Amino acid sequence: MSLRTRLLLTLGLTLALLWSLAAAWLMRDLEEQFVATLDQRLAQSARMVAGLMAQLPEEVWLQADQRALSIPPIEGLACQVHSPRGEIMARTHTDLESILAPGERGHAYREEGGVTWRVFTYERGGLTITTADRMDERDMLLRNVFQVAVVPFAVALQGSMVALWLGVLRGLAPLSRLRDSLARRHPDALAPVATYGVPVELRPLVETLNGLLARIQQAIVREQRFTNDAAHELKTPLTAIKTHLQVASRVEGEAARQALAHAEEGVGRLSRILDQLLMLARVEGRLQFEDGERSRVDDVVELALRDTGVDPARFRMPAAWPAVELALPRELAVTALRNLVDNALRHGGEDQPVAVDARLDETAGELTFRVRDHGPGVDDEALGQMAQRFWRASKQRGSGLGLAIVVAIAERFAGRLDFARPDGDGLEARLTFPVLASR
Repeated sequence: MSLRTRLLLTLGLTLALLWSLAAAWLMRDLEEQFVATLDQRLAQSARMVAGLMAQLPEEVWLQADQRALSIPPIEGLACQVHSPRGEIMARTHTDLESILAPGERGHAYREEGGVTWRVFTYERGGLTITTADRMDERDMLLRNVFQVAVVPFAVALQGSMVALWLGVLRGLAPLSRLRDSLARRHPDALAPVATYGVPVELRPLVETLNGLLARIQQAIVREQRFTNDAAHELKTPLTAIKTHLQVASRVEGEAARQALAHAEEGVGRLSRILDQLLMLARVEGRLQFEDGERSRVDDVVELALRDTGVDPARFRMPAAWPAVELALPRELAVTALRNLVDNALRHGGEDQPVAVDARLDETAGELTFRVRDHGPGVDDEALGQMAQRFWRASKQRGSGLGLAIVVAIAERFAGRLDFARPDGDGLEARLTFPVLASR
């Protein structure tokens, strides 16, 4: 069932029910007031006749003793007057003696010949006055009143239904326009949906949809970039491996062994490039890295330095590390720090030490790793390009992805990577990560 149909049915049935209840309530109250008014008129008529009889001259009373006086009939009413002895002194109808006979005081129902009457009996000055109404005439009058009262309700209900239908159609028109706009979009179109003219209630939906489109576009861009990077970086080592293998198949002896060694070296380089490309794709994506391990600073440093495969004596480190946990998975923290250390080892000279330490900023709630080498350093232009993908300094080997992976990890977990040229020689990399609050 569509939203439009559901709204029309829900609101329409609710309005019809409310109008019906209001009409029933009004009709019931109207009937009670109508009956009370007619009963009051019946009683008032009896009192009026009693007042008139009290004002008759004496000769009329003498005449009433001989024969009953004839009272001009009132439309819709019958009346009869009895003396204290029970004799009929005056009446409007001669054929209603049983209906107008004296009875208990007040209102009552009487029936004769299949016709029901509403009777009121009143006593005053020894006289008993009885007045009566035909119930069928009352019912007919009540039906006429109901017909007059129901017509406005019916018209108002129909008008409400028409207004409801127009209001729902107009209120849901933005949804129809949004649906048509999305239906007309090209399947490859990932531009944000326009929010101009969109109601406030629909704006969060459109903004959420635009956020989804933006994430899809970013994912497609990452995939395209990964494909382009892989095609670009894998072409050279694959070509080199193929060349060395062809050389090895054509020569013998030492030349063949050297060609196979170069091919094996190319395979190793190819494997490292693939590993780094896959890591970069995982970090830039939305894959989860949580492994349940606590990311303590001392553990991160120990694992990162061990993964480099370098003699620990080459590193200059403080005696103790801050006793905090980083707000990112340990696997990624180790990868980021190891890449910085590898970069320092590669560009700082074979025998030069590498300084690694960490500083905790409790006010900002973050920790900064500092990795410094003692190599020749870089100029200002190279300093701004070091974190770019596949950037390499001249005559230096490597894939050019290590620092790009560090930047991707830092950006994903609200960190940052900065470079500085300290006094003297070398280069210092500063990697900052947020830390978990103390428990």
